[in-house]
Amino acid sequence: MSLPFRYYVRVRYQDCDAQHVVFNARYGEYADLVSFEFMLAALPRPTDGFDGTFELQTVRQVIEWKSSARFDDILEISAWVSRIGTTSFTLSTEMRRAGATDVLATTETVYVHVDAGTFTKRPIAPEMRAALEAGARGKATDHAGYLACEMRTADQSASTTMPS
Repeated sequence: MSLPFRYYVRVRYQDCDAQHVVFNARYGEYADLVSFEFMLAALPRPTDGFDGTFELQTVRQVIEWKSSARFDDILEISAWVSRIGTTSFTLSTEMRRAGATDVLATTETVYVHVDAGTFTKRPIAPEMRAALEAGARGKATDHAGYLACEMRTADQSASTTMPS
């Protein structure tokens, strides 16, 4: 099975307190950012998530902190749909420092699909359900430049290896 969708973001100075620790409220913002990027990558058309085709409202979010992110960390946030119902679904995330195994925080966000005009609940259409279930596995959005840096490092290591 391929990796879940991943989003890379660098922790900004304004995300942190005087000790350079990320404010607790920012984790909800990070979950919102990854949700938008997940929808861009997973839905049939990149515009489906913001043109009214697949309108969502957040109805619940649970954050569990395990350790703190700090200023200038690059966060790797994995996202996948962990539950899907008739009108709603849960997007789960794990946040960690890029390249690390220890999870810093997890989120579970429940979204309800609504009519773009009336904001009443709507059933999730079969093509959207299939897209959510597929979950953009193996795809990544990198707003931190982490993957490009990792590729350059790997290329440099390969070019400096002498044949034996």
